[in-house]
Formats: sequence, C-alpha cells, structure tokens
Amino acid sequence: MILKELREEVCAANKALLTEGLVTMTSGNVSGRDPETNLMVIKPSGVSFPDLTPKSIVVLDMNGNVVEGEHGPSSDTATHLWVYRNRDDVHGMVHTHSNYATAFAAAGMPIPCVLTAIADEFGCDIPLGGYAAIGGKEIGEEILRSIGMSTAILMKNHGVFTIGKNVKKALKSAVMVEDVAKTVWLSMQIGTPDRLSDEEIASNYERYHTRYGTKNASIIDFE
Repeated sequence: MILKELREEVCAANKALLTEGLVTMTSGNVSGRDPETNLMVIKPSGVSFPDLTPKSIVVLDMNGNVVEGEHGPSSDTATHLWVYRNRDDVHGMVHTHSNYATAFAAAGMPIPCVLTAIADEFGCDIPLGGYAAIGGKEIGEEILRSIGMSTAILMKNHGVFTIGKNVKKALKSAVMVEDVAKTVWLSMQIGTPDRLSDEEIASNYERYHTRYGTKNASIIDFE
C-alpha cells in the first residue's frame, strides 16, 4: 500500500469528522497531499465514515488519475485537486456541511469576527464564497478567489471548506469554524454582536500564531 502513513492520517481525520459531529452518513471528506510525490489521498465516494480503512482511502495524481484505491474518489475530488494545484502551501483540506457554519452559508452570510477565538484562528471574518456547481473545478476556483488569508470559507448554499499546511491543521480549522459559528449564531439570538476592530483582530492573530504554545507564552506585560 503506497503512502501508508498519509492514508492512515487521512482515514483518522475523516473518522474525526464524525466524532466531532461535523458530518452525517457519507457526506463530507478529508484529503491530504504528499509533498514528496505530489500525490493526493482522499475519502472514497459513498463509503460511510465508520467503514473507512487506510486501504480504502484513494490515491490520485494531480491530473485526477487513480493511482491506487478500492473505490472511486469523492465527488469533491476536482475541488481538492484545483486547490492543491494552485496553492503550494496547502497539504490538507476538509469539506463538511456542519450545521451552524452551513446555516451561515445558506443565508449567504460570512461569519463576522466578533470573538477573539475567530481572530486567533482565522485572523479575519470567515468569508463567504459565491455559489458554484459541484463536481468540477468551479468550487476550487471560487475558494481561491474568495478565501483570502483565512483557512476556512463558507460556500454559498453548500457548506464549509478548510485548508491547512497539513491534514491536522485543516481538521482543526473545520472543528473551530463550526464551534465559533454556533457561538455567533447564539449571540445573534439575544442581540447584535460587536465586531472586533481590525487592530484587535490583527493583534490577537499575531499573538496566537507567534507566541501561543511557545516558551514565551507565559510572559506577561503589565506596562
């Protein structure tokens, strides 16, 4: 079995979508790209998450040709391939229809940066991409056009896509976008949440991505 470790990682990440409550039945997928071979591995089409095994994860080249796999690849394969072909920094990608985030997508609304958690993880409002047909490169084109600096995007009338420098990072973004979407939706039921200023968003993002979890994380500035 080629790309055994990456297929194991992508299999585990797909199963995590179910554990985290981000998917139902066979809807949703995770992929990963191997930086050495430039091959992509992705969830097979129509296979339920509990039934996935590393061997069932499909391996393709960047032209969409199946290199190894027991099943056909996800119906979102063209989207994943388009992003990988055009973003050298992306090596993991997730697609879900998670309820709260997809509710914003259905309403045609981005998720405003009204929480420090959004500023920390995404550094901006979570953007809304325009509607694009499923099955071809159109969704991938719209993701690249509209995602900006974010690692997550809501696709209008469709769902959520997240990207990362690896599979773990893309999975984290998928979990986080649903978590903050739920909080923002709840806050909108009791009032109008205030968006953080651009300065506060940038400051929180810089702190989280340069100091959080490092040896300098405990330094406190009382000045």
